[in-house]
This record gives sequence, C-alpha cells and structure tokens, in this order.
Amino acid sequence: MPRTVVYSALILRTRASGESNRDVWMLTAEEGILRVTVFGGPKSKLRSHAAPFHSGRVWIYHDPVRETRKLSDFDVLSWRPGLRELYERAMTADAIAETILASHGGGGSWETALALAEPALDALETANEEFCARIFIHFLWRWAAVLGIQPETEHCARCGEQTHADKIMFYSSADNAFRCPACVHAGARDETEQNPGPSLRVNPGCRRWLLTAAPLAPAELRRYTMDAATLREANMLSQAVVAAALGRRPASWDW
Repeated sequence: MPRTVVYSALILRTRASGESNRDVWMLTAEEGILRVTVFGGPKSKLRSHAAPFHSGRVWIYHDPVRETRKLSDFDVLSWRPGLRELYERAMTADAIAETILASHGGGGSWETALALAEPALDALETANEEFCARIFIHFLWRWAAVLGIQPETEHCARCGEQTHADKIMFYSSADNAFRCPACVHAGARDETEQNPGPSLRVNPGCRRWLLTAAPLAPAELRRYTMDAATLREANMLSQAVVAAALGRRPASWDW
C-alpha cells in the first residue's frame, strides 16, 4: 500500500518535469539517493522549499505499485542563501552535489555522507574564493574515506617503509597508492613490474595539510592556510583519488 516516510535529506539537484512539475534528487540519511517529484507551479510553496542545498525533514509519499515518490512536505532547517551570493560558492556547492550523485551517495554510508556534506555547505556560505577551494579539497579527501579509497600517505606502498614528514612522495592513480622516490625509480628500472602509470609528485606540505585537516570540521579550516603551490597540488591529488574511483572527472570540478 502507498505510504509516507519521513527522511533527513539534503536537496542536490532539481529539474523541470512536464509543464509545472519538478524532479528532485536528494541525499537521505536513511536510504541514500532518492528521486522524487514535486507537483505544482512556480508559485508553489513546496516547490520553492525543494531547492538545491536546502536541507531538513522531508515527507515522501511512496506508491510501491507504480514505484513513484512524491514530496508531500518539507520542513526546511537550513536554507543556505549565502551559497548564491558568490560565484565560487555556488560552483563549489554544485561540485559537491555532483560528486555525491556520481558516487551514489557514498555507497551505503548515507548517514556519514550527509554528516560530511552539510557542514561543508554551511562553511561555504561565508567563504571567499580561496577558502572555497580549501573546503572542496577537504570534502574530496574525506569523501575518499567514505568510499573506502583514501590512500595511505605515510608509508610507501612498494617497500612499506614509513616516510618522513619532510620527504616527497609520488601518487599513482593507477593503483591508488603512494610510493617513495627510491621505489618510483626502482619500479621504472624493473621491466617485470607492472607499470603503475604516471605519478603525481606530492610535496610534504601537501601531505601535512591533508593529515592535519582531515579530522577537522570544514569551518575550522580557516586556521590552516596553504600557499598557492600547495593548494594546486592538494587539489590535483584529491581530485585524482576520487576521479579514479568514479571512473571519470565530473565536469563541475572545472570552475
């Protein structure tokens, strides 16, 4: 029989459906990604509530026979109007949403995924351009942990030796692993070893920032700045890790 279920949800994307309806994709703590329909024209209060990056409690009417879901009510707890006030905020929020959708809401870790996404969006509300970049790097690195693909940064995947904090490492997206310089050179000389593909040079400052920032809430990242070179490197690394798992690099990351 049809039933109404209450979820904790974050709206990720909306799209017009027919003349007056709208399809909505949301991340829920209980069932992951759900696609629901919002009925009503532009003046509908419910339609205005179901906008990207709003979050709160939603009431979904589910018809299991037709396998359709309709948004019945939405108690919005976070509106996040600041995301629309700066281009970089809006684009970073879109990139976070597409990353979540592309990875199917975290592959089952839905409550954790929601708890990671919402503070990132909250921090974006007052972020400047550079801080937006830091928030996105932090989100991707922690999202890699949600997906179970965050690579070990303190040990070489080839020799197993712990790497000193002030040493350079090399990351290979082909095997999602770090190697020390000696093992990278040894692997290049060893014709019997499977080619791990091109490696990304990762300086110690980048690794230190990721290790320090990983346990922090996004708003706390204001205390941990990066120079421009480290920011570019951390951005390339975090994107390489998640893109390898997705099998593609989402277009929304290019902002």
